[in-house]
Amino acid sequence: MNIQKSEALFAEAQQIMPGGVNSPVRAFRGVGGIPRFIKYGYGPYLVDVDDNHYIDYVLSWGPLIAGHAHPYIVETIALQAQRGTSYGAPCEWESHLAQQITRVMPSIEMVRFVSSGTEATMSAVRLARAYTGRTKIVKFSGCYHGHADEFLAQAGSGVATLGLPDSPGVTPGALADTLVANYNDIQSVATLFQQFGDQIAAIIVEPVAGNMGFVLPHNGFLQGLRDITTKYGSILIFDEVMTGFRVAYGGAQSVYNIKPDLTCLGKVIGGGLPAAAYGGSAKIMQHVAPVGSMYQAGTLSGNPLAMVAGLATFYLIEKPGVYEQMEMLAAQLAAGMREIGAELGIPVQATSLGSMWGMFFCENTVTDYTSAKLADTQRYAQFFHGMLEQGVYLAPSQFETAFVSTEHTLKTNTQTLEAARTVLRQISL
Repeated sequence: MNIQKSEALFAEAQQIMPGGVNSPVRAFRGVGGIPRFIKYGYGPYLVDVDDNHYIDYVLSWGPLIAGHAHPYIVETIALQAQRGTSYGAPCEWESHLAQQITRVMPSIEMVRFVSSGTEATMSAVRLARAYTGRTKIVKFSGCYHGHADEFLAQAGSGVATLGLPDSPGVTPGALADTLVANYNDIQSVATLFQQFGDQIAAIIVEPVAGNMGFVLPHNGFLQGLRDITTKYGSILIFDEVMTGFRVAYGGAQSVYNIKPDLTCLGKVIGGGLPAAAYGGSAKIMQHVAPVGSMYQAGTLSGNPLAMVAGLATFYLIEKPGVYEQMEMLAAQLAAGMREIGAELGIPVQATSLGSMWGMFFCENTVTDYTSAKLADTQRYAQFFHGMLEQGVYLAPSQFETAFVSTEHTLKTNTQTLEAARTVLRQISL
């Protein structure tokens, strides 16, 4: 595979940007090699500057649920761009998108739009502290909630990929009120609340973990979190930046029938443009300025380009049969990876939910960050590069999640699994 142009562009980029990238995991440090510089995307495919084509399962790390450059979304954005990209004043599209979200997620009665998942999670935690008058929060080892200081304790995602220490550059004071529990271990949460219960403002959790790799919650784990926070008067925050409208139309909270106090959203709601949100009951959300005293603001929050792109995306994904098709494709990919591994004697753990799926090279089921770190990252790196050569673009990290879109098909699944069989057979020799 010719990658001369990507090599040249990467060499140039490293002279003017840290690591040659604007987000760390893109640099391929977790798998080695040269990142591909992308020229364009269409449907389920990416094309790099050397004209190599790939079936894409990264999908801009989740937002592109309708695939790349969907004509309806592109047309909607282009029409709005002619009317202006940002006003710094209210527009009706904000209300329309807010109404769509509150209709689909009944736990959200009021919503505030922001521009990134990090903004959403840090604002939700600030709101929880303002509402409860408490200072401490509980997060889970391996769960990533953005790069705000208080979240960079035992964070997953790119921090795990690069093998970095928890939080260089973050003061001890910034982390002093962050307590860390083990994902899928309700007893570790109960122990923290027994010691600090009257000081804990909130639990923040990825209801389905997507940043230590793809890890499903144990039966009763999320309900246990709901019960504990209710008992102690704390706020339960679901970080559905990744899972919202991905694992199901109503998010993970609809799958597991749990009503969080606050929800953080991102990825899909911007239709491929920067947009995120946090929301919950009106009782809590009315503590946000200008109604309440908890201050949060953003110049591009609710900008019309992102709002119309989000609305166009919702129009596409709410059509009958869309989620059933994506769920079938993701499940087929996970099952196929397990079967190929078993055929070739390579231990593969693979699971899916909705349009999300993931895999680990390890013997035992992955249930938390500790077991995720036992996966064979060297084998994953071999697999990643082999799949790249075969025209399949996976996340350049063992500790990330894969996605399908409305544009993936049984044909792309067949091509992907055939590629996986070829690559894993080579690895097993």
